Amino acid sequence: MNKTCWGVILAAGQGKRLSTATGGREKQFLRYQGAPLWWRSVLALSASPRIHGLALVFPPDKKTEAEAEMRSLKKANPPGVPLVAVSGGVRRQDSVRLGLAALPRDCAFVLIHDSARPFVSTALVSRLALALDDTDGGVIPGVAVSDTIKEVNASGAVARTPERSSLRAVQTPQAFPLELLRAAHARAEAEGWEVTDDASLMERCGHTVRVIEGDMENIKITHPQDLALLSEAKPALPCCGYGYDVHAYGGDRPLILGGVTIGGPFLVRAHSDGDVLLHALMDALLGCFGAGDIGRLFPDSDARFEGISSVILLDRVLSLAAEAGVRLVHADLTVIAQKPRLAPHAETIRRNVARLLDLPLDRVSFKATTEEHLGFTGELRGLKAVTLVTALR
Repeated sequence: MNKTCWGVILAAGQGKRLSTATGGREKQFLRYQGAPLWWRSVLALSASPRIHGLALVFPPDKKTEAEAEMRSLKKANPPGVPLVAVSGGVRRQDSVRLGLAALPRDCAFVLIHDSARPFVSTALVSRLALALDDTDGGVIPGVAVSDTIKEVNASGAVARTPERSSLRAVQTPQAFPLELLRAAHARAEAEGWEVTDDASLMERCGHTVRVIEGDMENIKITHPQDLALLSEAKPALPCCGYGYDVHAYGGDRPLILGGVTIGGPFLVRAHSDGDVLLHALMDALLGCFGAGDIGRLFPDSDARFEGISSVILLDRVLSLAAEAGVRLVHADLTVIAQKPRLAPHAETIRRNVARLLDLPLDRVSFKATTEEHLGFTGELRGLKAVTLVTALR
């Protein structure tokens, strides 16, 4: 008999923390892209070649309705694997136990997944199923924590600060040998254990559970603000912005380009630090969402901007762009100056601008040229910058 791997999708929770925000509707039944939220997990798990079938666990009072919709969705968009509807229990672990009981005799491995994680990827599902070949106890996905974690006592005082590098935030699906997990749940039922996930149960039974790299996109819908993730995304539209700026020599500001101090004898006249390249870049960014120019945002009549670093001003412009829904994709930058010679500084400027824009280096271009001793720059009266940025809005 060939041994198969099934998934159990838990959609029987009550979602009390979200009940006010959802009008009392359980989150797994919220509509997303024309289907209930639990259907997203069906599509993700069934797309893995390692998954041979799925058991969906619904609230007992909603099973008939959910099963009818499951059949309708399956007909319109066949997942390619058998789907079985199961009535869940009061607790999560009860629903898992009932889901396990519905799996076929040839099933040897199982992945337990919360339908409240609708953005799970098929790649993660396949990695977990494949990792079962190298473990005896189970495999779960986890992501490194970015915040310092404090363990506190009953009075709220810090009792311990665990080493962050050893901590992982655990996700689902969680993958196990089926018979081991069934035995663990039977023991929990017999001995009255309460557990928050299946990995905790297996650990309590003495089994070794291994953690593999999870997925930051595999977010659990838990709090009211998480519902924004279910908003239908509007298509991003391409946009571009053009920037141009000029600064004269003969002032008292050291020459700075792209946040990099060039130095030398050519001092510029400016109210701020006189970074002509970042000034042109900011105007180009503002052009992507019709926000005018830096003269309007940071007027030279305002003493607050006297000598201010253009890096600070750029950060403000980038924040405004983000608020307007603009995501920068590419920046093409050119400085026109007879002197000083900028070729030795070109790569440093390019790298610094890429860092300031949080763009990969291959999405930032920097060039320096002259006007062949002609006009304003050719007569060493100053320098210019032109920029073109492309973005999605």
